[in-house]
Amino acid sequence: MSLFDYLGQASRPLADRMRPRTLEEFLGQEHLVGKGRLLRRAIEADQLSSSIFYGPPGCGKTTLAYVISQTTKGHFERLNAVTTGVGEVRAVIQAARDRRSMHAQHTYLLLDECHRWNKAQSDSILPAIEEGVIRFIGSTTENPMVSMTPAIVSRCRVFQFFRLSDANVRQAVKNAISDRERGVGDLNVRVDEDALNHWVQVAAGDVRTALNALELAVLTTPTDRDGLRITRAIAEDSIQKPMMRVDETLYYDMLSAFCKSLRGSDPDAALLWASRLLYAGCDPKLIVRRVITHSSEDVGLADPQALVQAMSAARALEFVGLPEARLAITQAILYVCMAPKSNSVVTAMNKAAQDAERGQLGEVPVYLRDTSYQGANRLGNGEGYLYPHDFPGHWVEQNYLPGGFEDAVYYTPGSLGFEGALRKKKDGNGQEL
Repeated sequence: MSLFDYLGQASRPLADRMRPRTLEEFLGQEHLVGKGRLLRRAIEADQLSSSIFYGPPGCGKTTLAYVISQTTKGHFERLNAVTTGVGEVRAVIQAARDRRSMHAQHTYLLLDECHRWNKAQSDSILPAIEEGVIRFIGSTTENPMVSMTPAIVSRCRVFQFFRLSDANVRQAVKNAISDRERGVGDLNVRVDEDALNHWVQVAAGDVRTALNALELAVLTTPTDRDGLRITRAIAEDSIQKPMMRVDETLYYDMLSAFCKSLRGSDPDAALLWASRLLYAGCDPKLIVRRVITHSSEDVGLADPQALVQAMSAARALEFVGLPEARLAITQAILYVCMAPKSNSVVTAMNKAAQDAERGQLGEVPVYLRDTSYQGANRLGNGEGYLYPHDFPGHWVEQNYLPGGFEDAVYYTPGSLGFEGALRKKKDGNGQEL
């Protein structure tokens, strides 16, 4: 077959033509469709109940729905939440009712981008799901627990898909290269190993991206008498560096991973998550704010310089901006990660706040009250106060807590770093706690 013949018959994109038609052809997601798994058994028995397929692009959500459409004895409808209104949904539901009553045939409804539906649209389909008029399959790249109405999610089983492995992507490309019916097998395409490796690496688990790159390379590369050879240089030109997909859920997941890496003293992980957030367009001020927070929350007085480093990074970002400020931000991240850890600051703050919020504090002791205004002495304010600087070591035993709280303890120094030395000073008389 010549390239012109291929162009004449390739009315659909290669990635669409190469969709697996059976579970045996389906690649990846073994935790869902491996032998004996619940989802596979339900599909094979044509008994899949209403479900939500959730996962990143190109991992097989829509493809698995296509497999269902090819194997079910029921009717299969496909809609897109972006372009479908309530009227179209009602028409599908009514047709499903007629089909069930007249032919005893069930109906599957695949809704792509189902997270895009608002509450009113979601509510329009709820009765049909509850009555079994339709078997709903929602496909989404966003966490349905966050992006979809609880009423829909509660009536569906959520199946989470994950990015495909490099081996899965490699196999999908090889299948397209050798397939003479749906792929480019008739064109005698030869792909250098390093070219294939590049596609697999850049695709990062997205089969659609890899197959689109193969098709573009085939359509734009001149043929010779031996066929069509795709080199590493051609492969690089045919695939773009992927833009990081960051929906709201992934954004907060990465931010959480960054914070936990700071707390867990893992500098490599913290730097990777920070870099991914910055690459995805995250405001660098947010990262610096988290570093500042964790310098007190997770390091605190175990190493007071952590807060200094964090504030210096904030000042550097304000003063020189990116990209230069990334050095100072990286330095602060590394410092917080490698510093000794203590949560005594946040623990002390929370304990004191809990007592303050109860609102049953005793009166301020007379000797601690304000004496700055005229006539304060007539009220006895300040009477009996012991001025610490008048005593040896600039300290004197004196109660500073209100009545009923004399024995309250909020701050307990940790044993690491600088805070270890503070344990000897906590009670104010130099005796170790």
